[in-house]
Amino acid sequence: MKPLLRGENITIRLSDFHLDHVSLEVEEGDYCCILGETGAGKSVLLESFIGMYPRMKGKIFLKDREITHLPPEKRELGIVYQDYMLFPHLNVYDNIAFGLRKKNLSKETIKERVHAMSERLYISHLLDRDVQTLSGGEKQRTAISRALVTRPQVLLMDEAFSALDVTTREKMRGFIRDLVRELGTTVVHVTHDVDDVWALASKVIVMFDGKVLQSGPPREVFSRPLPGQVANFLGACNVFPATVAPSQEGELTSLLIGKGKASLLSADKASPGESVIVSVRPESITLAPHRLNISARNQVPGQILKTERRGPMVWVQAKTCMGNLKAILTESSLEALELAPGNEAFFIFKASCLKILSRKDQARQLIK
Repeated sequence: MKPLLRGENITIRLSDFHLDHVSLEVEEGDYCCILGETGAGKSVLLESFIGMYPRMKGKIFLKDREITHLPPEKRELGIVYQDYMLFPHLNVYDNIAFGLRKKNLSKETIKERVHAMSERLYISHLLDRDVQTLSGGEKQRTAISRALVTRPQVLLMDEAFSALDVTTREKMRGFIRDLVRELGTTVVHVTHDVDDVWALASKVIVMFDGKVLQSGPPREVFSRPLPGQVANFLGACNVFPATVAPSQEGELTSLLIGKGKASLLSADKASPGESVIVSVRPESITLAPHRLNISARNQVPGQILKTERRGPMVWVQAKTCMGNLKAILTESSLEALELAPGNEAFFIFKASCLKILSRKDQARQLIK
């Protein structure tokens, strides 16, 4: 099956930034989140789809049709910006109807479609309102209505939740998730917030310095990020070099970590003698004051160096035979275990949670 939206070798050179031969594919029905730090090129990539850069090199396809040189209004794409970009001189109704009028539809058709979309987004009672009197959530729903009412094949969203307060942002994530499922809309959503990915995405693309470094299903990318920039950005803080040892554990791979001081097991496959990069996510680790008789094969003793509270969670860092290891606990778990700097504890995780990110020779350039 061919992708719905496809970019081939997109290259855009601006005064202080450029996209460098970016290629990507978005399948019909995908909710694709593009992640990356500020300045990674996420918004520039999104705007290349909509037609903001006429000097762009490369090609853009919508299904089998090349749209690289079509004007924005001919591309069958809708976009919602971070600041919503509503027209201040138009009321809510006229903002939503703007794109429909460009299509030269009859007044009756426009009225029907505006009312139908506004009801779907629960803003039909606001149609006569001045947009400058709306709340952040109401402005966002107006902008989404304007983008969807033209029935685009792909909805593009540029940091669409970042201007909202935490409570409204959580509500809007659920609202958008249900809406796009109901409408069957394909979405490409630029964000720097990993919570958007977990709440919404079926696919994630990670960008740095104008390049796509990794893409795939969220669980795969987060559990097996490329070493270096991607791993650091996605919070894969427990990253270690290891050597594959002959295994006496059946299907499991035996790994020597920390100059051979730690012998651990992974469910990932590798050949004896290989040098690899491995990682275990901090949320995959359980702490205990002593070794436990449970199915988790990896139980690493360590001395706690520090604890750091971040909202409702506590990060625990310890010195172990692997090196410094970090885990995340709830505050109540920390108190129940009576863990404090200087205490001994076991860091416990399953073989399936110790991921081989890459072979060391393949990752060397990424780790620099």
